[in-house]
Amino acid sequence: MQIAGFDLTSILPFIGVGFAAQLVDGALGMAFGVISNTLLVGVMGVPPALASQRVHLVECFTTATSGISHLLHGNIDKKLFFQLLIPGVIGGILGAYVLTSIDAAVIKPFVLLYLSGIGLYILWRGLFYPPKIKEAKVIAPLGLFGGFLDAAGGGGWGPVVTSNLLIQGADPRKVVGTVNSVEFFLTLTVSAVFIYHLGIADLAGATLGLLIGGLLASPLGAWAAKHFPAKQMLILVGVVLTLTSAYGVYRAWL
Repeated sequence: MQIAGFDLTSILPFIGVGFAAQLVDGALGMAFGVISNTLLVGVMGVPPALASQRVHLVECFTTATSGISHLLHGNIDKKLFFQLLIPGVIGGILGAYVLTSIDAAVIKPFVLLYLSGIGLYILWRGLFYPPKIKEAKVIAPLGLFGGFLDAAGGGGWGPVVTSNLLIQGADPRKVVGTVNSVEFFLTLTVSAVFIYHLGIADLAGATLGLLIGGLLASPLGAWAAKHFPAKQMLILVGVVLTLTSAYGVYRAWL
């Protein structure tokens, strides 16, 4: 089907990926990037750098909306925001540079292994939910590490940074609001680096598909957050991510 010369059927798979990722993200408050990248790389065979570029461009829109909402509701801790911002952006730039500097065929199995690890981590969180409360001490290094993995792996800022800060004992409301707000600047920076290295060719249709799918799933994600227990959702997401990424690793190393 074509609309004004645009082939809608060509972006239907990307709409499906965006829909599935946003459905889970809306319910858990994280994992849009991880799920999108896992499906794009592991199932659809998209090169890791291009997949990460597409995901981060879409997240520029979703994180902007989320950040404004958290700002209006007073969910941002200014001190925590700046402690995460600069290290996160630096890590994101380094991760994007590494991903665009290595051949896709070489980096793909390692990206999928990382995503498998994220899947296992989310599964672990679900099995031992809620986490034990501890004092939050590690922030800046966590931002640097999370930013690097988010760009190089195509996702993971939320699962890595939010989860770690919550486990350390920080205020959940402030953590979610602050981490989501920092993510906007991270995705904006990472997207700029990817565009500089990869250009914008073969990007618009797929990115539009991810964005459409995400917008369509937003209301359902909110409904899922209200009706599905976090423990069961974390376990389900962890299992799906781990199996999908493991399948991608198997295909990449055949």
